[in-house]
Amino acid sequence: MAGARPTIADVAREAGVSRTTVSHALNGIGKVDPRTRERVERVAAELGYRPSLRAQRLRRGEARTIGLVSSMPFAVAGGPSRLGFFMEVAAAAAESALMHGFALVLVPPVEADPPLDSLDIDGAIVVEPDADDSATKRLRDRGLPIVALGRQPGTDLPHVDLHAAAVVRLLLEHLREQGGRRIALLVGSARRHSYVDAAHEYRRFAHEHGMPELVVLAEESGGTEAGYAACADLLDRHPGVDAVCATVDAFAVGAVRALTDRGLRVPDDVMVATRYDGLRARTCEPPLTAVDLHLGQAAEGAVSVLLAEMRRGPARGEAPEVPVPPPVLVPRASSLRR
Repeated sequence: MAGARPTIADVAREAGVSRTTVSHALNGIGKVDPRTRERVERVAAELGYRPSLRAQRLRRGEARTIGLVSSMPFAVAGGPSRLGFFMEVAAAAAESALMHGFALVLVPPVEADPPLDSLDIDGAIVVEPDADDSATKRLRDRGLPIVALGRQPGTDLPHVDLHAAAVVRLLLEHLREQGGRRIALLVGSARRHSYVDAAHEYRRFAHEHGMPELVVLAEESGGTEAGYAACADLLDRHPGVDAVCATVDAFAVGAVRALTDRGLRVPDDVMVATRYDGLRARTCEPPLTAVDLHLGQAAEGAVSVLLAEMRRGPARGEAPEVPVPPPVLVPRASSLRR
């Protein structure tokens, strides 16, 4: 019929060859005479025939799709941050994947366990998995190549470094320059690299400057309210604290509320700074000092490492290193005293 989509049988008939020859010629497989291949390609172009991508992928056993999985609990990654950290990573990763011929499937933070076993993907990037991350384990059990955006503590999982230690050092040095002498570190209780590395660097910084170690933990699942409760407890135990460095923006927002409810002024009485320069940091009152983590470049790097892992297959060697620019401080009213 006029207007009907041409099929492989139409190409085979017009070119005077078998359908198998057409398939081999257009997919660059098998032994096909160059003149025959040229004739098949010409006929296919004249007829407007396009091979089925779905059929090609089924034959090759690949989906040409990679997953981007958030390991953070909904209370922390939901709300304004859902349009921040994860989506900033997703936008850059999707563009990079597309340029390599892959689609990106998002597995955003949800309150229930995501149905990872039903995802038709060739590999996955997991955003900041903790040491016991269940999503990472389930994906590894499927034999899928995985790359972590941010090192997974205690594992050899290929990763792209987000420089957690350098980030907290940058924030601590800024708070000290602004007059902080009793600076507290507010971190999550899970074993994520951004908490583990931050705590280690904080203790080193405190030792260097003869500063008391004031580390307070917040439960991730509590989100902003957990940050509020942790800061309130900190103020009860250490009323002389003059700065709070929070590794999670939700915790930082909760800390600002706790300080305000105590009648303390930010930044005059207590300064507050956080790790990620996202929507929460920018819309908090006062706006939060934060750090540009160069998430776009880190996400592109994670896609490159994952594709390299997928090409290597089961005999995976050492993952290539992807340089991410050093973090950059974004000072705002929550810590600027001078």
